[in-house]
Order: sequence, then structure tokens, then C-alpha cells
Amino acid sequence: MLVVRPAGPGDLDSLLELAILSGPGFTSLPEDPDQLSERLDLSRESFMGKIEAQERWYTLMLEESDTGDVDGVGSVKAAVGLHRPFFSFRVVNNTQSSPSLGIKLEQKTLVLVNECTGWSEVGSLFLKADRRKGGAGRLLSQSRYMLIGAEPELFADTVLAELRGVFTPDGACPFWDHVAHKFFPMEFDEADRMTGSTDKQFILDLAPRHPIYVELLPEPARAVIGKVHPQGVPAMALLESEGFRPNGLVDIFDAGPTVSCQRDNIRTVRDARRLTVRIETEVEAELPSLISTDHVTGFRAVRQKAAIDDDTVILNAETAAALKVRAGDTVRVKS
Repeated sequence: MLVVRPAGPGDLDSLLELAILSGPGFTSLPEDPDQLSERLDLSRESFMGKIEAQERWYTLMLEESDTGDVDGVGSVKAAVGLHRPFFSFRVVNNTQSSPSLGIKLEQKTLVLVNECTGWSEVGSLFLKADRRKGGAGRLLSQSRYMLIGAEPELFADTVLAELRGVFTPDGACPFWDHVAHKFFPMEFDEADRMTGSTDKQFILDLAPRHPIYVELLPEPARAVIGKVHPQGVPAMALLESEGFRPNGLVDIFDAGPTVSCQRDNIRTVRDARRLTVRIETEVEAELPSLISTDHVTGFRAVRQKAAIDDDTVILNAETAAALKVRAGDTVRVKS
């Protein structure tokens, strides 16, 4: 059975493997054991409630319970931009006209902004290639919203997600090569690493202070602004199915889009019900349901058959064991 559970320090090897497989541009999964170890320590402290709510970064692992193999990762940051700025480019539409000449022009510019301070962020969604079918990605993605819905007061009113921008098959990034690199004269991987491991002062020091006119950029750069990496298309579809929409912001390095949604309007947060567990040998249900615990500490989620009877959900013993719940406990269920 596939189970989504909290990450901890013992997951370092698995998380490093996933980081290596994720490839370039996946800022939240650096191929750096020290950074990943710090993140796993932070995740453990977050789930245990040992740090301030806004400081928490919850990391979730997708595990095959029979083998213990870890095949995917996802995360929720309680708040971004509080101690380190959360920079983006806003795509601004400008209209210029000359009535005397009968000319009207629509111009787009990129403006450096820091607009998302205090928002929560879902991210780091990545699965091994052989797990990208059969609903594993949807389980892992939706588990993040079940986590938010378990204790919504721990998260912001607005939730965002950043998607990786376009890279060519040989690993080149058109927007970086033609635009961002002109302001940050270093390798993409170095800028990416510094974004995750420093206070981002280098961005304040070097980023453009004036709008960038999109029409003046080379075509390869213009073509990828707001576009998603091919591997991110399924993730974008999952986000859109939950109610997330592009908000006009793009990443300053690869121009990948940012999407956002009001927390309480996220479909899984809104539609999941709190039900009382009853355990029986047989469960009659046509389709499996998304089921999770109703608290952040010890959070777990599965997609298994469950029968709903008024305010009660009927689970079999295997599902209850995977969730570590007993009869009479409360779980959250989304059919």
C-alpha cells in the first residue's frame, strides 16, 4: 500500500536520490546532503510542533508500506518571505498609444517584486518515473492539501505553488541564458543553490532595478515566459484541478509560472469531511477514497476503499493500520 507520511532524518538517502533524479531547476531539491539533512531536521521539528508555526516546513514522503521504498516527495511551507525575500518577476501589461497616429501598442514588462510575503507554499512534488501512473502523483499532491485542511489555522489564507520553467533536453535554460544570466554572472546551479542556502542578498544586489521590456528579449526567452517544464505539466494539471490559477508572477531565473489559490477554496481542503472510524473486515465501496488523519502531528494519508455511513467511515484493518488509527478516531475523507 502507498502511504504518505512525515519525512525525518532517516530519509536522507532517499531524499538525495530523489533530488538527483529531479534534475536542474528544482530549487527545493538541491543535490546537497547538508541542505537536505537540515531540511529533514526542520521537517521533524515542524511535525512535532517544536518551532513557531510560520517557521515550519513540512516534508512528506510517499512510501510503499510493503517494501519501505520511498518513491516520491512533496512539501508544504507554512509561510514564505518572512526572513528571506520571495522574489518574482511580475508580468505587467502596459498600453501605449498615439491618437494622432492612430497607433496603440500593448507592451509587456517584467518587474522585480516581493509580493507573496506570509503566503503558504506547496511544492517539492516529485516522483520516480515508474510511479507517475496509477494515481500515486495525485495521492501525494492531494496529501499536502489534506495536511493543510487538518489544521488550517497553521497556514496562510493564500497558498501558492511555483512550477519549474522550461529547460532544453541538454539541460540549458533559455530564460536564464538570455536574460537572468546577464544580471547574475554565474552558473545556473550556483544561483539556484544560493537561492536556497543564503539570505538572497545577492539578488537584491544584482537583480534589475528597472522593468525589462519583453519585446526586446530574444525569441527563445520570450517563448518560455510563464511556461512549464514538460515534466511539470502533470503537476500543473493537478494544481488547476484543485483551483489554483496563474497570478501573473514568474520565477526570476527560469520564468516558470507561479499559481495561487485561497486556502479555503482549494478543492481538497474544502471538500474533505471529518468522520469517525469504524473498522470492519469487509468494506463495500466502488471507488477508493482519499483518507488522512485529522491532525498535523503524525500525519498520514492513503487512497483506499472506504464506506461512508452518515458521520462514520468504515475502513478495513489494513487501512486503519496504515493510518495508525483505531475505531472511534477521527479522520478526514474525500471521496
